[in-house]
Amino acid sequence: MIANLKAFLLTPLEIGSISFFFSPLQAILRFVLPLVLLFVVARVLLVILKRVILKQVTIPDENKQKIYRYIRLVLRIVVLIVLLFIVFSFFGAEIGNFLARVWEVLTTPFTAAGSSRISVITILLAIPIVYLASWVSKLTRRFLDATVLQKLTITDASRFTISSLVRYGVLILAILIGLSIIGINLSSLAVVIGALGIGIGFGLQNVVANYVAGLVIFFERPVKEGDRILVNGLEGDVVQIKLRSTVINTLTNETIIVPNSQLVGNSIHNYSYNDRRIIVVNRVQVSYSTDLDRALEVLLDVASRNPYSLKDMAPGARVGAFQDSGIEMVLWTWIDEATNKLAAGAWNNLEIWRAFKQDGIVIPFPQVDLHVKEPIIHQASPEK
Repeated sequence: MIANLKAFLLTPLEIGSISFFFSPLQAILRFVLPLVLLFVVARVLLVILKRVILKQVTIPDENKQKIYRYIRLVLRIVVLIVLLFIVFSFFGAEIGNFLARVWEVLTTPFTAAGSSRISVITILLAIPIVYLASWVSKLTRRFLDATVLQKLTITDASRFTISSLVRYGVLILAILIGLSIIGINLSSLAVVIGALGIGIGFGLQNVVANYVAGLVIFFERPVKEGDRILVNGLEGDVVQIKLRSTVINTLTNETIIVPNSQLVGNSIHNYSYNDRRIIVVNRVQVSYSTDLDRALEVLLDVASRNPYSLKDMAPGARVGAFQDSGIEMVLWTWIDEATNKLAAGAWNNLEIWRAFKQDGIVIPFPQVDLHVKEPIIHQASPEK
């Protein structure tokens, strides 16, 4: 085993049918090890400079940061020069042949799909193509939102749907054009995608269902960005709708990511579906000795003074029910924005308490009447 390892380390390196002029041991000792030492030394010098030298210098922190950035820039230039020296000293005159062999390795196909030949360079080129396609799609959406869609007399929901569909369409089109440029035959790729689609349909049913549900949301608009909804017992605002999931910011400033299939397949309480105006309901009990007409007047006055209430929508006050501890009164207040529901309800509660206290209207405590009967004591009859 030791002999085999020694032979491997001393034999010139070969990748497939391509052979190089250096062995693995030569590459480690003359190239890899110096590079590692170079970066370690550079890192240690920066740590010493920041944590030892600059800490002892009595100058403002802003100047320390400038000195640290300048020295780090100079050190990077030195590292680059030393790196080039190591590379040229190792490869020497063989550097041209080495680069040619590396290029041959990168361009040698390792798989084929129809007339397409996929190599390492093909995969490397596909990465910036996907990134560029994503950037172009986002830029296209921003341009549409800022120019064309602003001039159309459509709702925000329709505007969002159009811009999202255009974005994903541009993304797919740009990726397909980029793949065809780097030499991937799209007809052959369609066969591969079709085969993968069968496996995806069986193995990733939930993921596919979420993407389909995302398309349903884009077209039917059961929820929109900015809506106040109640889902899975959590109330929050819709921050972003993506193709697979929806981001919701809860009332406690927590972010939950809900799969789109839950929004389509389950019942969703949307407070602002067609109309952002909602009714805030406040319930309070009064004692049975209260003048109910006066209590209703006080409740209506509270609702009319609510800063969140709609002045053109009259509030309502009703006698709700006769409870064990008192009579339940219900106040309905129209507000202009669903997101102000909690603030408007809290304002009403505080003002109802203040107004009832001022008018002498009693809010009863829970009451329970307990009747205790005296035990019956049976006296024994006298003995005969």
